[in-house]
Amino acid sequence: MNTNKVYISLFSLTIILGLLGFMPNQDPDIKFVIPKGWPKPIYRFDGNTLTNSGFKLGRALFFDPILSRDSSISCSSCHLQFTGFTHVDHSLSHGINGLKGTRNSSTLFNLAWNTSFMWDGGVNHLEMQPINPITNPVEMDSKLEEVIQKLNHSPHYKKLFYKAFQDSVITSKHLFKALAQFTVMFESYNSKYDKVNRKEKGIKFTPEEQKGYTLFQNNCASCHTEPLFTNYALKNNGLPLDPELMDSGRMKITQNREDSLKFKIPSLRNIAVSAPYMHDGRFRNLDQVMAHYTDGIVDSPTLATELKQKIHLSIDDKKNLILFLNTLTDKEFLFDMRFRNYLYN
Repeated sequence: MNTNKVYISLFSLTIILGLLGFMPNQDPDIKFVIPKGWPKPIYRFDGNTLTNSGFKLGRALFFDPILSRDSSISCSSCHLQFTGFTHVDHSLSHGINGLKGTRNSSTLFNLAWNTSFMWDGGVNHLEMQPINPITNPVEMDSKLEEVIQKLNHSPHYKKLFYKAFQDSVITSKHLFKALAQFTVMFESYNSKYDKVNRKEKGIKFTPEEQKGYTLFQNNCASCHTEPLFTNYALKNNGLPLDPELMDSGRMKITQNREDSLKFKIPSLRNIAVSAPYMHDGRFRNLDQVMAHYTDGIVDSPTLATELKQKIHLSIDDKKNLILFLNTLTDKEFLFDMRFRNYLYN
């Protein structure tokens, strides 16, 4: 195909979208919301004040492969908005040169409430989290000094950083603050569950969803605590060790046997769209997840106490529980235009 024709087509498409009102909002609403009844966020905003320019800079960086060694992998390569900012096409994350990692990418939302990050809790601050994927040899395989050098050679980014931080000399500190301003806004609180909980007019659980909710409260809520649907603890949920990956979880960080096979409890929000499941993506659907918790638990010294007693669920129970989990899908978040990749920032 003629390259000039491609450019003309893209330009024409941009003009058409602009005429139809689909161009990005040049002044996005970035007011952070603490939903009624939710706990106080962990993230300290007083050290990184949210601004439109900071948010837009973070968005540009999130979608730009410039952060990787050969400019082939971006944050969005493994974190897609419509799946809750994770990937769904393979069990384990793929990075630079198609290299395969050892874990499934985590979903990204309600990050202001996280007490730690990564499946093993190896990072304890939102602004430090990007260091891992940027420098990991099977993810972006870059070095911070190289990333900063590339950004400082970009007139476009020097302009964006100046708008955000009144300094055109780009530093890693401002890089991480910008990414945090974008990702901290990934808030999910408008699912059917939330609307029922807020008693919004005309919105109720079906009888099957209500039965599923009761089953959830009796069997799942101790770890997947409302309203965030996680307590952010690291637990051994009874998965057998994968003999190829040999991933011991938290123990890789602490070297403490008491942390063997412990992984961070993920939020169940948007779970219906974020398969595959578990730290290594071994389960392709929620039916397999249900089968694990009723019949697949492997006992070990570090098994979560909540799972020591067998969970009994009938076929109908499992169906109703999955129907309830479907009510945690937040379409307003999954299709929020503020988080889309735009040609112009």
